[in-house]
Amino acid sequence: MKTKFGFGKPVDAKFDDTVEAVTAELKKEGFGVLTEIDVAATLKEKLGEDMPPYLILGACNPSLAHQAVSAVPEIGLLLPCNVLVREDEAGQVHVSFMDPGAVLGLVDKPEIEPLAQQVKDKLQKVLAAL
Repeated sequence: MKTKFGFGKPVDAKFDDTVEAVTAELKKEGFGVLTEIDVAATLKEKLGEDMPPYLILGACNPSLAHQAVSAVPEIGLLLPCNVLVREDEAGQVHVSFMDPGAVLGLVDKPEIEPLAQQVKDKLQKVLAAL
């Protein structure tokens, strides 16, 4: 999966196992998970709608986030990096990552580009490990 705003792939694992694996691989690259948004549970609670598991993880690498915020204080509007773990109707689990280059490219400051590439490289390592 590749779009203008993200990249990812299907994985051969169960949903909960994939969430654990993604979290562990993110940690290896210096990221922590700040938030977990369970979209499926929220839609069930608020709308009574059922859907397959759909979880958005808000991942942050403190060192890289500090560099970004120091360079552009308003960049916090684009943080943290979103990681999506979802299961489709057929039961296939997918992992997708927000593309930091696309998102941080909105800032239009050349000094952010190498930082965005560094974050993307780390996220691609996480994806490759899954």
